[in-house]
Amino acid sequence: MFRSIIVFFSLLLASVPAAYAKDMQLGSRLDAIVEAGVLKVGSTGDYKPFSYKDPATGEFSGFDIDLAKNLADTLGVKLEIVPTSWPQMMQDFEAEKFDVAMGGVSITFDRQKKGLFSIPYMREGKTPIARCADKGKFETLAEIDKPEVTVIANPGGTNEKFARASLKQAKIVIFPDNTKIFDEVAAGRADLMMTDASETRYQEKLHAGVLCAVHPDTPFNFAEKAYWIQRDIGLKGFVDQWLHQSIETGAYGKTYDKWFK
Repeated sequence: MFRSIIVFFSLLLASVPAAYAKDMQLGSRLDAIVEAGVLKVGSTGDYKPFSYKDPATGEFSGFDIDLAKNLADTLGVKLEIVPTSWPQMMQDFEAEKFDVAMGGVSITFDRQKKGLFSIPYMREGKTPIARCADKGKFETLAEIDKPEVTVIANPGGTNEKFARASLKQAKIVIFPDNTKIFDEVAAGRADLMMTDASETRYQEKLHAGVLCAVHPDTPFNFAEKAYWIQRDIGLKGFVDQWLHQSIETGAYGKTYDKWFK
């Protein structure tokens, strides 16, 4: 599956727009990372299977965490995970608290204004997840956007943004804990959540027979996941080449299978 997602890689730009040239010194941040011996990666820890922080141990795990470890190993440095949140991520990025944001981060124009993105590694889109008994009720936005429908969303990210942009009549409830938000749907306190298709598939497995992804292969919109990088041509070039090599050598595929299959 992942190969179909990234088949377009050969068409991606090989350079950064000249407009960024004034803001970047080739290799400056990359050199600093290597010299310091530490790669700082920002991650929310609330988005399975991409990034999850165990509340008991404080340890991070997930698809993108495994890839972050591999990126740090390839750089020959240690990995430091910097906790952030979806509402706080933009501010933390601008404060340069981390070098790269990893953990199911979608490409958006607002984020692109502040930094650079790696080549995309996953094609996505928003789709509903609901109780299996109600799956057939919420196949279109028109069916969802009704006053009697309660849609739940986590704050500050693309899920909330999509819900508010798409729904004018449905009740939107913002729930602060993204690690427990699907339990709210399962318990009947919300009718559905609209999130990335990959997450709906994963949560369907975790809540087998209770929650069902609604048409995850044909989401409502188009989106891509990538790594959000501070403005440095050298660092972006390294991340792009590492990701490309990971895909071509099969390392990416093995990690994908571990978390998504």
